[in-house]
Amino acid sequence: MTDLKTRAGSRRYHHGELREALLAAAEAELTEKGEDGFSLRSTAKRAGVSHAAPAHHFRDVTALLRALAQRGFDRLTDCMKSEQARVAPGDAEAMLSAAGIGYVRFAVENRALFQLMFGGRVQGPVPAELARAGDASFSVLVNAVARLRGADALKGEAGWRDVTAAWAMVHGYAHLAIGNKMGWLTDQPFEAQRPVIEEMVRRALRL
Repeated sequence: MTDLKTRAGSRRYHHGELREALLAAAEAELTEKGEDGFSLRSTAKRAGVSHAAPAHHFRDVTALLRALAQRGFDRLTDCMKSEQARVAPGDAEAMLSAAGIGYVRFAVENRALFQLMFGGRVQGPVPAELARAGDASFSVLVNAVARLRGADALKGEAGWRDVTAAWAMVHGYAHLAIGNKMGWLTDQPFEAQRPVIEEMVRRALRL
């Protein structure tokens, strides 16, 4: 397999590996410095390649961040589904609660990435792959509401209002948590928070 060496003394990547290395370095850079401190040059240095190397896969810093956001949405979907796998699939309320738990857990464990996914730099006209990844994560919540309310509910405005209410609740909680606005709870490991979060989700559903 062809090697790609971007400069003398840099790391050598097999064909196809550079993109993955850059995304891993970008996530580390984002986690450490936040979006405001994010640098394409620093990301390249972290990956051990020249500052020009990212152009092989990403035309600019926005393209790299959007690719990272796409990966984030894929992981958000997996996180929500993994929580749903913990409950009985026939329990519609538990399935919706589990989707909410997964949403919040992902945000708490991936603060900078979560903020990027819903931030301004990845909004606007976006690549189809990013749009599909975002739709896939949203569909987990939509399907959970439909399972609870009945698929026919989504044929009318009331059903979509329920979807919006559920999303607003879990998304708002996630932002409060990662913004350190709930220190009495978020200073604890996530597993210690789980019972309280589950009760909050159920309380919101009852309302």
